[in-house]
Amino acid sequence: MTSKERTLRAIHFEEPDRVPVNYMCNPGINERLKRHFGLAPEDNYGLLAALGVDLYTFCPMYTGAPLFDPVPDRQINEWGMHTRWVEHGSGGYWDYCDFPLREAEAERLAEWPMPDPDDFNYDEGAALCAQYPDKFWMVGSPGVGDFINSSGMLMGTEDVLIRMAEGDEAFMDFWDRRLEVQLGMLERAIDRCDGHLDMIWMGEDLGTQLGPMISLDMYRDLLRPRHHKIIDLGHAHGLPVMIHSCGSSSWAFEDFVDMGIRVVDTLQPEAANMDPAYLKQNFGSRLAFHGCISTAGPVASGTVEDTVADCRAKLEVLMPGGGYCFAPTHALQDNSPTENVVAMYEAVRTHGRY
Repeated sequence: MTSKERTLRAIHFEEPDRVPVNYMCNPGINERLKRHFGLAPEDNYGLLAALGVDLYTFCPMYTGAPLFDPVPDRQINEWGMHTRWVEHGSGGYWDYCDFPLREAEAERLAEWPMPDPDDFNYDEGAALCAQYPDKFWMVGSPGVGDFINSSGMLMGTEDVLIRMAEGDEAFMDFWDRRLEVQLGMLERAIDRCDGHLDMIWMGEDLGTQLGPMISLDMYRDLLRPRHHKIIDLGHAHGLPVMIHSCGSSSWAFEDFVDMGIRVVDTLQPEAANMDPAYLKQNFGSRLAFHGCISTAGPVASGTVEDTVADCRAKLEVLMPGGGYCFAPTHALQDNSPTENVVAMYEAVRTHGRY
């Protein structure tokens, strides 16, 4: 089967020739894997081929003029989020900081610049789809439709949750302006890629490790109607939708089913009510799954043997009857030994066949 055929069959609850595979990473482990396979530093698609990846992702990059003044030692993206470089024992990463909209008044929220959907590069996605037509192509990212997490990058999570609890109308209007930009981006990407896209990827972090981050009533009141706009857009173009959600999020899965979401991503197995056997038994005929190989598990802290055993155990539970795409729960972290990540992808090639 081609990657497109394999993944389409899996997310429609049929057994393909093998489990579809995806890959997300931090830069450090990405560079080490390229060296391991003898690839050039810029050969991202060569690495995907070496790992046997089936799902490819296109998220349009902003190409317009800068909307915000520069700040020393900071990167600032098109939404105004600030990041700073943080060193750690395995390398480093750009971490969110400053939170320029923390405790912002209504006027500042209303005046906050938003990018124009026309100021993104859609041609790159169209070219990649044409270059790799047999791959399963997703448009978007966990940051599309992700209100709590992405807004927290601008004002801090505590501020976001307080505004939600208070029903802050200025904050809701700010959310909706951002959503309209993202809907415009998705529309343009779908049109430009001309039938080559296979799924929309959106996100919303709904759980901590211990339980829900918000109540089900709050989800239904504030988030579900806004998420529905993305889902309806996908369905209007014949595209299924995958939603990313960190932590303990199975409390919202019945709503996901009712809304018409096809695939749920992340599946942190260590979080409450996220055991793969529980998810497969209760939702496996109605929701397809993507993820479940914990980036905080054996791939990061165990041996090669531990990693293979963990991957095999997850496959044995999730792959019967289709409905599963093998992937890490989040971006593989730089503290994951190269040999463990290689073993992870060798494990799915060996144990992920039907």
